[in-house]
Amino acid sequence: MNDPNAMGVTEHGRERVSKSKSFRVKVALIAMALPLAACQQQPSTGLPGAVTAERIIAANPDDWLSYGRTYDEQRHSPLDQINQRNIADLGLAWFADLDTSRGQEATPLAIDGKIYITTAWSKAKAYDAVTGKLEWEYDPKVPGDRAVAACCDVVNRGFGAWGDKLFLGTLDGRLVALDRKTGKEVWSVVTLDQSKPYTITGAPRVINGMVLIGNGGAEMGVRGFLTAYDAETGKELWRFYSVPDEPGKNKEEHLKKAEATWKGEWWKQGGGGTMWDAMAYDPELDLLYVGVGNGSPWNQFYRSAGEGDNLYLSSIVALRPKTGEYVWHFQTTPGETWDYTATQHIMLADLTIEGAKRKVLMQAPKNGFFFVLDRENGKLISANNYVPVNWATGFDLKTGRPIENPDSRYYRTGKLWLGTPGPIGAHNWHPMAFNPKTGLVYIPAINNSFGFIHNPNWKANKQGFNVGLDLSSGMLPADKATRAAAKAATTGELVAWDPVAQKARWTIKYPGAWNGGLLSTGGDLLFQGNMAGEFNAFDPANGKKLWSFNAQTGIVAPASTFRVKGEQYVAVLAGWGGAWPLSAGYLSEPNGPIRNQSRLLVFKLGGKAKLPDMDSAAPPPLDPPASTGTPAQIAEGKKNFGQFCAVCHGDAAIGTSLTRDLRRAGSLGDAKMWNDIVIGGALSATGMVSWKNELTPSQSEAIRLYVIQRANEDKALGN
Repeated sequence: MNDPNAMGVTEHGRERVSKSKSFRVKVALIAMALPLAACQQQPSTGLPGAVTAERIIAANPDDWLSYGRTYDEQRHSPLDQINQRNIADLGLAWFADLDTSRGQEATPLAIDGKIYITTAWSKAKAYDAVTGKLEWEYDPKVPGDRAVAACCDVVNRGFGAWGDKLFLGTLDGRLVALDRKTGKEVWSVVTLDQSKPYTITGAPRVINGMVLIGNGGAEMGVRGFLTAYDAETGKELWRFYSVPDEPGKNKEEHLKKAEATWKGEWWKQGGGGTMWDAMAYDPELDLLYVGVGNGSPWNQFYRSAGEGDNLYLSSIVALRPKTGEYVWHFQTTPGETWDYTATQHIMLADLTIEGAKRKVLMQAPKNGFFFVLDRENGKLISANNYVPVNWATGFDLKTGRPIENPDSRYYRTGKLWLGTPGPIGAHNWHPMAFNPKTGLVYIPAINNSFGFIHNPNWKANKQGFNVGLDLSSGMLPADKATRAAAKAATTGELVAWDPVAQKARWTIKYPGAWNGGLLSTGGDLLFQGNMAGEFNAFDPANGKKLWSFNAQTGIVAPASTFRVKGEQYVAVLAGWGGAWPLSAGYLSEPNGPIRNQSRLLVFKLGGKAKLPDMDSAAPPPLDPPASTGTPAQIAEGKKNFGQFCAVCHGDAAIGTSLTRDLRRAGSLGDAKMWNDIVIGGALSATGMVSWKNELTPSQSEAIRLYVIQRANEDKALGN
């Protein structure tokens, strides 16, 4: 499936398939689908362009039918009309402003000349791919107060497609089927217990009439699972839990096996293991591969008495998609205690290793190691760190286990552990890409560290982060030298990784950590956006920048490409947001303030459209009221700010344009207004919920006094 000619496309993108070859391709496709015949549900629809298993497997480059384009999630298109020889002529064909200004993370689907996107707050839109005409829009009306359950912004990563339907997961836990032509809701099911802090931000995948969707929420306190639904009716078909329930309640063999790897009363906080993003599928082996997330809470001391591997946290699991039956697993981080999820992009490829062709699975999870596995059985082939790490020195290839640094178990030492990487990971959700010609995997990597500090007095809260750490002690102080050192150490990279040799072939350095996902094309081009608002095209062989477009806002989403009436287009969502700009404070925007002007951008050769000018994103100078809090009040406010506020309003109260920068809030000088918001919930409809169940009015006031103190410190520093 990696060879363009095998899909009937020549080097120059022209159809060139003989009758005999066409017959062979059809036979091959049918043969690949045979293992699934028993569960395959071909869509019953009168729509000429119905999405089917055969159509997804054939992967006509005119379309982009699934999240990673193909089931192997390589994010490579053989289209080559746009190439290195004419990339200078690439221009904006059209753009569409969006009605949400939080993070935009979706991959645009392109089906039969239409573009389908999801946006922040789980909204959806459809456009004519050539003209940019809005065809329809859909709003699931997610309650604003659901934002408190979202660890990492109110984002959405896109649609799944099957038959004449599109499938959307909503932040409040619904799976919605929409009519692709009209955008009308066909069915909707609640996939989770909405009384618990679950969310959905990931894109559904669809395999033979089954819609697969996971969920997030491990930071808050939940138990993860993946569910399959019938695409036609919304009926639940099966559910796979990633961590065991209370002993005696587990019926599945894989969960009974996992029980022995857990200690204490993990089930009271759910255990975690949410399966919120990464999936890939091999039709020939009939195996579905899913990434599993972090523990709940992060700190293993509180989750599992500091002991055990805690299966299947931070693992890749292989399942039978027809039934959800467990087949094998590989655990990337046994006994996870650093938020080192394995929910990052999973990719399949056939590689020649030591002279033999191997069916492999590749992943670069948060823990900083690049893994190559045999996807037939889950055996570790190789592993090497793709960025600097200090929690482990490597992996034992015989046991498949990490060689840990004992100091990294901070709950045992009682000391601050400056862990590299930190919880944001060496690679977060942003998708990689694979180029079959170069044989390289392109990773949007992150260099960062974090101060892990055991909280000896931790107790779970009813809402907000429940991670078992003292989050306030690690916040950056108002010290120029310390901030400068942290800034220098916190960067982004585009890493061209050789998965066979397990080493980087080239890298591009970025001053900021949070940059866009990747797209590879047959035109010898590699597309990526970055936090500085550049949408760039690189030479995949050496990283040379060949083209750039100023998008006026940070780009974190990956692009897609497609063809309509013989003309190739590239589409990407621009819109700054996600976990990093919400929580990273001073480090979130190293080059200065970034304004979110969310847009869909569509490019073609000879495009002449222009974006309108934008005003400066620079905020007004800090002008806080005088600091009047006592040292005790400010200390109490700092502790509770770190626990309840920092994840949305920034480390040390340094916010961005995504949510209110509290140092500049109008309520900062008005104790009553502040209390009405924090305790009374005056802004619940916009996501700022009431904290009356966690904070008293006096504690709320202490937070205000802490933020006033912080604002005055930063004013004195000239920030």
